[in-house]
Amino acid sequence: MLTYETWDEKTRDFDSENPTKGALHALKWAYETYEDDLVYACSFGIEGSVLVDLVHQIKRDAQIVFLDTHLHFLETYKVIEEAKKRYPSLRIKLKTPALSLEEQASKHGEELWKLNPNQCCTIRKVIPLEEELNGVTAWLSGLRREQSPTRQNTQFVNRDGRFKSIKICPLIHWTWKDIWKYAHKHDLPYNKLHDNGYPSIGCEPCTQAAVNADDLRAGRWSGTGKLECGLHENK
Repeated sequence: MLTYETWDEKTRDFDSENPTKGALHALKWAYETYEDDLVYACSFGIEGSVLVDLVHQIKRDAQIVFLDTHLHFLETYKVIEEAKKRYPSLRIKLKTPALSLEEQASKHGEELWKLNPNQCCTIRKVIPLEEELNGVTAWLSGLRREQSPTRQNTQFVNRDGRFKSIKICPLIHWTWKDIWKYAHKHDLPYNKLHDNGYPSIGCEPCTQAAVNADDLRAGRWSGTGKLECGLHENK
C-alpha cells in the first residue's frame, strides 16, 4: 500500500476523458486501497457537495470531517444538515478546535483573524485536521487545478508533507462549469452563498463576495496577501 513513507515518484493517473474526468476512478482506487484508513476533509462549498455525492457512490459509509471553526456562515451549517439528510449512511463529523472563541480571545487577543490570520487558521483548522489525520494513511480533498496558481500542479495522488500522509484530489481536472453542471444535473444541496457572488467560502470574518469574477479564490482574506489557510501547504 502506498503511504507517506513508501512514496515513490511514479505518477498515479486516471483517465480524465470520461464523464467524471477521472474522479470516480480515483475514488474507487482510493477506497479499494485504503478502505477506512481514508478521511475526506470537506469544507461543504460547491466542490464539496459534488465530491460528497461522488464519494457516496463508491463508499456509502465514508468518513467525512468538517473543520468547524465556530466562525462559519449559517448557510454552511445548513448545507451540512441537508447533506446529512440526503446521505444518512455517511459518517459526517464536525471537528472543533481545542480552544473556544472566548478562550482564544483571552489567550491571543480579540478577533485573532484580524490580528494574525495565519495563527487563527492554525488553531482552528490546521491543528484540528492534524488531530483527525493522526494515524490515518490518506485523506481526500476537493482541490482543483483551476482554482488558483498555488493549485495548478496538484495531482490525483500527492505526497502531503504538511500532514505526513497521502492526499488524493479526485477533482483536479474539473472546471467551475463542470462543477455546476454536475450539481444542477443531480440537484445537489449546495451553499446558497454561491448564488450571491461567493465562489470560495470559508469562515465568515475572512470571506467576502468576490470582486474579480475570474479569480475563484477572490474574497478570501481580502487585503491580507494570504492565499491559503495552511491545510494545503506542502512542507
